[in-house]
Amino acid sequence: MKEIGIETLSYTQVAKMIDHSLLRLELTVDEVIAGCELARRYEVASVCVKPCDVEIAAQALEGSGVRVGTVVGFPHGSSATATKVFEARLAMEQGAVELDMVVNIGRLRSSRSEYVLDDIRAVVEAAHAGGSIVKVILENAYLNHTQKVLGYQLTEQAGAEFVKTSTGFAPSGATLEDLQLMRETVSPRVQIKAAGGVRTLDALLEVMRIGTTRVGATATQAILEDFKTRKAGQASEAQAELSSGY
Repeated sequence: MKEIGIETLSYTQVAKMIDHSLLRLELTVDEVIAGCELARRYEVASVCVKPCDVEIAAQALEGSGVRVGTVVGFPHGSSATATKVFEARLAMEQGAVELDMVVNIGRLRSSRSEYVLDDIRAVVEAAHAGGSIVKVILENAYLNHTQKVLGYQLTEQAGAEFVKTSTGFAPSGATLEDLQLMRETVSPRVQIKAAGGVRTLDALLEVMRIGTTRVGATATQAILEDFKTRKAGQASEAQAELSSGY
């Protein structure tokens, strides 16, 4: 596990780990716009919005460095493959460039490897044709160790860029054990996204040490304000030491 402390990180490094999550079903249009404005202000990696909100997010984030992401087959993963492909293509037409798709959980638990591989690959091929990346959500809470490993391996075989822990709607989200297993199972080509439970800066740093490169977060403002506060405190301490002659 890598040692990572506040002193070794820049604000940009931390902010660009965050996909600001706007997936709660009750969010109003005004709340989605406000969330996009927050993401723009804090210069995070992306927002992840519901499919119906992609056009709203694309307009709100136009000209910023924040990418528009959305979900496919969310949250159950049980849509037909053709439906997932249609969702992916429509989302890209409306401005999404990152797609978080849910694996077919029941088929994975049934060890139907060919079905799961084809399901993921179909979305990946559609996404890549449109210039987008894919993060595959395994929903680890419903899987045993063997099923998790199989899902991670199939994700890599299908050509996806990320494997992701969870939707945030299952009984549990990201765990350090699952993130470690993900990192040990897939090659360095595949990145890791933690979702569900990363609500503090310390939690973000902990998953980062394992090798996680993205987190889905709703507590974006609190995390990044904490980072700025701690970073400023370190700078003040260093200046005080210099002034005192030590």
